[in-house]
Amino acid sequence: MGTNRRVLILADSDNTFLAAQSFNRRLDWQKVRDYLADPREGRELIEMVIYVGLPPARERFEEQRKSKEKFIYWAKSNGFLVVQKEGKTKGDDYETNIDIVMAMDAIELALEVRPDIVVLVTGDSDFAYLAEKLRRRGMRVEVASVEQSLGNDLKVAASSIVDLIGIFDSFEPQNNQQNFHRIGHTNVFD
Repeated sequence: MGTNRRVLILADSDNTFLAAQSFNRRLDWQKVRDYLADPREGRELIEMVIYVGLPPARERFEEQRKSKEKFIYWAKSNGFLVVQKEGKTKGDDYETNIDIVMAMDAIELALEVRPDIVVLVTGDSDFAYLAEKLRRRGMRVEVASVEQSLGNDLKVAASSIVDLIGIFDSFEPQNNQQNFHRIGHTNVFD
């Protein structure tokens, strides 16, 4: 058998969570990691880094923050490298600019560890320039997302697209009050 291709996976947690949620699925990070770095496909995982933007430590964001902190603890306990960034209040919401951290880390890590493949787990077109920059350095850049949340600029910038819809189908359904019915690749809300 040939040499394994070394894979570095960088995941935008909020973007990926929202994509899974749109299909009424609970995100299973272990399945995502195993799917993207499957040794049976000749892939060797270097690292999977999950980027998490934390809500500000303010009362109105308390529940959301606790939920993300629990996720961070779980992810670290299960072998994921987690990078978190504190958010700042912006009007009634908050922003973290975690995308900038992820892009800077991607360049630095890719140049240091020289993976054969960099997988960006996001559909956010803000990462299109990053994908082009890594490709110019001779790395294959795969974007792992679902069609409905994949920005066209990112789609064009990537070496290839890994459609996550197949793996999403294996995830547990979400337990919430909304009813979703999947028709093909379209969601209909009741």
